[in-house]
Amino acid sequence: MANTAGVPLSQDELKKLVGYKSVDDHVQSGMVVGLGTGSTAYFAVERVGQKLKSGELKDVICIPTSVRTKEQAESLGIPLVTLNEKSRIDVSIDGADEVDPDWNLVKGGGGALLREKMVEIVSDKFICIVDESKLCSGLGPGFPLPVEITPFCHEHTLRVVAGLPAVAPYLKEAVLRMGSSSTNKPDGDNIAVTDNGNYIVDLHFKETLKDAPAAAAQLKNTVGVVDHGLFIGMATEVIVAGKEGVYV
Repeated sequence: MANTAGVPLSQDELKKLVGYKSVDDHVQSGMVVGLGTGSTAYFAVERVGQKLKSGELKDVICIPTSVRTKEQAESLGIPLVTLNEKSRIDVSIDGADEVDPDWNLVKGGGGALLREKMVEIVSDKFICIVDESKLCSGLGPGFPLPVEITPFCHEHTLRVVAGLPAVAPYLKEAVLRMGSSSTNKPDGDNIAVTDNGNYIVDLHFKETLKDAPAAAAQLKNTVGVVDHGLFIGMATEVIVAGKEGVYV
């Protein structure tokens, strides 16, 4: 999709560019591929489906990171397995909500952070695809950090999380996600439930996290926390679509 007319591309067109490029550059026949969740990953899934249908790719099997991605992949005829069948993945492709200069990520605006992390941690390569708006100087203020917690005593866990030493000084508020789990905007009166039957606390920050790896460790060590949306040192490549085109 060349931008010949000099017209600025829409955000969706940028997402399509990086989604398609990630598959064209990194997915080969015979691979096991992790399929991410969200509006950018959607285009990567679409591209895998196109190339399988045309015969350009053969013997590719994929592992989806959410029910939504599973349904999209099935509609495109993409063969699927789970981590139970394949615990080693050649490449995973997924978006992010924030990317800092060290390629640390915030993910989970779409509520699939646990399955995304389980898939991406066992991938030889994790290709992160974003548009320029997701790049930031530090994690925190630009996008709320989701934390998946057990429903049991969730209010207690929310309070513990909000008080963690690497979190509390920078925190504006900790909010239980309401409505649909796939968006962090409140869009219903019931507590949002993830694909795994858990709740999500969104941590809204007023300042940049001084030590994202410490925050990640403290969150993970909190009883009642299943996992969190800090993906520290996991991305092997970040493909960015910006006004000047696509760069790596």
